[in-house]
Amino acid sequence: MFKFIKEFIKNPNFIGSVVPSSESLAKKMVEGINFQECNCIIEYGAGTGVFTQKLIARKKESTLLLVFESNKIFCEDLLNMYGHKENVKIINDGAENARKYLSLYNINQVDYIVSGLPFTVLPVSISSDILMNTKDILKDNGEFITFQYSLVKKRFFESYFNSIKSKKVIMNLPPAYVLICK
Repeated sequence: MFKFIKEFIKNPNFIGSVVPSSESLAKKMVEGINFQECNCIIEYGAGTGVFTQKLIARKKESTLLLVFESNKIFCEDLLNMYGHKENVKIINDGAENARKYLSLYNINQVDYIVSGLPFTVLPVSISSDILMNTKDILKDNGEFITFQYSLVKKRFFESYFNSIKSKKVIMNLPPAYVLICK
């Protein structure tokens, strides 16, 4: 927890919260994923790995999981925890560069993208790049699953996705909204 707070203080525009996401939020983020049918999942902004752990525990061994984390310290921790796992790739880079890594693994499109990115505080240009690329790399029936602490950016997401469902998670500090975007 101390490491998380320290990294937040150093760079609040890219960490987005003083505390890691709760177990309740992590469960809600992955509950709609059809793990039996998907071949590739991307995670943006893995942080301390709260969502990563849930994704690894439920994915098929053959499903490729690409985990993006731009913070070097968090990325090193993720590598230590999950770098040895089958078909899990920990990548120290930003979500805006996901397409480059997909081509390295001969993948054109993905089934799900799970995001812990703080879009409310990210610069609009970076958010736009990420969402434009996200829309392009998702399969037609794919889903972008993210969370936000308010619905302030919902209209922004609507400019990239045709359908957005939101679910409130009270048991998180602060409470959050899970957005399922198609």
